[in-house]
Amino acid sequence: MGRPRLDQRKPNEQLAHWQAQISMSNAGLARAVTKRARAQGHRGISPDESSVRRWRAGETPRQPMPQLIAETISERAGTTLSPADLGFPDLLLLTEGVGLPWLPGTSVQALLHLTRSEVMLTHTRNSTSATRIQKGSALLAPLQQWATTEPSPLTAPVGRTGGQVGTAEVEGIRTVTSMYRDVDNRHGGTLSRKAVVAQLNEAASLLHTCTYTERTGRALLAAVADLGSVAGWMSFDAGHHASAQKLFITSLHAAAEAGDKALGAHILQCMARQMSHLERYEDALALVDLAQYGARRRLSSATSSMLASLEARFQAILGNLTDSERAAGRAEDTFTGVVPGNEPVHMMFFDTAELSATIGVAHQIAARNSEGTDRARHAESGIRLIQQALEARPAHRVRSKAFDHLALARTHLAAGEPEGARQETIHALDLFGTISSHRVGDRLTELHDEALPYANSAPAIDLRDRITHALG
Repeated sequence: MGRPRLDQRKPNEQLAHWQAQISMSNAGLARAVTKRARAQGHRGISPDESSVRRWRAGETPRQPMPQLIAETISERAGTTLSPADLGFPDLLLLTEGVGLPWLPGTSVQALLHLTRSEVMLTHTRNSTSATRIQKGSALLAPLQQWATTEPSPLTAPVGRTGGQVGTAEVEGIRTVTSMYRDVDNRHGGTLSRKAVVAQLNEAASLLHTCTYTERTGRALLAAVADLGSVAGWMSFDAGHHASAQKLFITSLHAAAEAGDKALGAHILQCMARQMSHLERYEDALALVDLAQYGARRRLSSATSSMLASLEARFQAILGNLTDSERAAGRAEDTFTGVVPGNEPVHMMFFDTAELSATIGVAHQIAARNSEGTDRARHAESGIRLIQQALEARPAHRVRSKAFDHLALARTHLAAGEPEGARQETIHALDLFGTISSHRVGDRLTELHDEALPYANSAPAIDLRDRITHALG
């Protein structure tokens, strides 16, 4: 992190004010920060009196120093102070996006920043928001450290005024997370996105203001990370791509701090789906690879199957059809090991229907990238698998059913069957009228474009007209 030139710095009056409030000298603050750093495992941090003078003169120390200073002064003052309260620039402004350091406490500060600054805007994959996302090496390089990051000791500073957090609060967050997942499945992410972001702010505040044991703290941090993944997913579904990516990345950090690699793998697959939606297919595949590698010893059967099925889909998009079929076979084989009730809560969505739909879409994509008998074979397999998915979908998975009908319509087009595509489009539009999802709208636009080669046929003309009317 770059520091401003000396002639650009302004004295840190807020830090000076709080030092005076607690009657702590520069040397005393340096000693107290060093002691706290040692207690948290930061052996290389040992500021001295001259370090504090530089802070007061306007220098911003590197993380985790601002957080350590805030915790030290908070303990002496008997109130909770953030680095920003002590005159240090906001953590998220210093470490925008994927630059967030893999250090204890950073995810909580980042989540609080994100949830305070969220606004309700309408975006799609071609929006300004979509162009602001991190991609390529700028996204992937910083995330590589997730695979090797181990959780640090989790301590709540003495003197916090928010009370003691226990099992009841953790279970409450998990219950709320499940509720919002259900709402998202039934109605899409747009309408409830702002509510789940507000709930995430409340949950993250518990980590920032309350006391808890090591065990409860890790469970709380994991619960907050899972809720953050839902907030990110709803933001993605609503077309808020930049916000969704920040929420995903920060939740991934929180999961890493909690020591939950399986949850981290789940968040990475959410990010992979977003990158695929934004047509960054190589990035999507790289995120799946990172999830498979980083959580390789802690993946459940369902998670392993899900990641392999996504690999099949992304390989098909990239034209690697042999690799796609190989990955699909691994997904089906691994899924046989799933034991209902033994999977993490965040994996409840990945059932027989989801497996069939994901592999069916891989065949649909392969059909578009093939010719002759191979095209017919992939189209036939795609239609069969996606129909199986539709039949197995639970009633509340309304958005998933809409995606299934759209996938069937696109597969019928790949097979040269515009009438079949028209029928499935009608079903998809009926469901689209009951949910609020920009992702479904984007898929409808793709279907409209893919039907153009059949524009002289009555079914394709009707299909395109219906989509144009539905999207306004």
